[in-house]
Amino acid sequence: MPLPDAKPVKLTANLTIHAPLSRQGHGPGVVIIRSAVDPTAKNEKETLDPEPMQKWAEESFVVAQIQVAEDHATIKEDLLQALGALTAHEACSQKSEYGIIVYSPSLVHSLTDAIDEHDSIKAIVSYGTLSKPSRKPLIYHLAESGIPKSVCDTVTTYRYPEAASASFVIPSHKDFLPSSAAVAHTRCLEFVKKLLDGPWFDLEMIWNEHTSFEFDTRSVEKTMDTMVQEPYVNHIPTITGGIGREKLTQFYANHFIFNNPDDTVLELVSRTVGIDRVVDEFIFAFTHDKVVDWLIPGIPPTGKRLRIPFTAVVNIRGDRLYHEHIAWDQLTVLFQLGFMPEYLPIPYSLPNGPTPQAGRQLQYRVPGAGDKTAAKMLDESSVPSNEMIENFSVREVGL
Repeated sequence: MPLPDAKPVKLTANLTIHAPLSRQGHGPGVVIIRSAVDPTAKNEKETLDPEPMQKWAEESFVVAQIQVAEDHATIKEDLLQALGALTAHEACSQKSEYGIIVYSPSLVHSLTDAIDEHDSIKAIVSYGTLSKPSRKPLIYHLAESGIPKSVCDTVTTYRYPEAASASFVIPSHKDFLPSSAAVAHTRCLEFVKKLLDGPWFDLEMIWNEHTSFEFDTRSVEKTMDTMVQEPYVNHIPTITGGIGREKLTQFYANHFIFNNPDDTVLELVSRTVGIDRVVDEFIFAFTHDKVVDWLIPGIPPTGKRLRIPFTAVVNIRGDRLYHEHIAWDQLTVLFQLGFMPEYLPIPYSLPNGPTPQAGRQLQYRVPGAGDKTAAKMLDESSVPSNEMIENFSVREVGL
């Protein structure tokens, strides 16, 4: 299914609404309250992460955004309009239960009173503290040190000491921190989906569909159709993949989907499913009968059979993939190919010795293994533990 073409619709000077950007096309409603980013605080770094309205639309919510300014005095009227717009929207699947996400609480002093007037608001998320707490379930995300998570009555507080301000979650702000923003967003989803009863998706099915298009159907177009507008893939050991739709499409077409050997098998070892991601342990097995440049760049076919332990952390936004973080032990690949010697020279003097004699050098035994690594992942008792510790050695050889 192609990407949805829904665009934000400006209803008033302060209010904009956005339909879901999911394949499903409908979902619960959320209200976003935020200010525009001051030009002096603009983020100069490029990022794929979209602004909150688009991100929550990609999560399959109908989003009503209220833009506020200093000492915003019309919040009660604006909130009433926003809730009315959600109720009237044809894609809003729940007409009496909404969430609210506040990115600029310091600008709206009477916000809690406005929220508490509406029984339909079931969940509150605030980046920064409200002028007074609400009687409704509330999550705070605070840029401060202290206990990482604390719970008091209906208020849960998460702290981010690494953040310069509560704007760490806004991609266009100079204080944006991608990793902290991702953690905070996952926490928000867990909270909001539980209280709004959705939207729910079968993340395993979405991930399996994606890998089926990669390895079985081998279709670049269908693979990309399972992903959000601007996705990315990061193969960590070889720094291969693609950042953004255009580059990822090129990577899939030129380096991945048609470069995997025909007998490639993914053998699942374990799977953990969270609110917005799937984490897999698996064995990636194939016969090296073609150049697999995303995995072992530039190495010609050796004809060897490889079995490699992999880990995949897959983030799913709504019912489409946002990113894949794929990791494996590259050393085991080189051992299985026969490209890694048992010993390698230590290229510098060790500060605490030993020191080789004249005309000789120190070599270390390379701490790696071949397909034993895959066997150990499948069966913990198949290979004895700690052999490398017991057999690790440094030797002295002549030049």
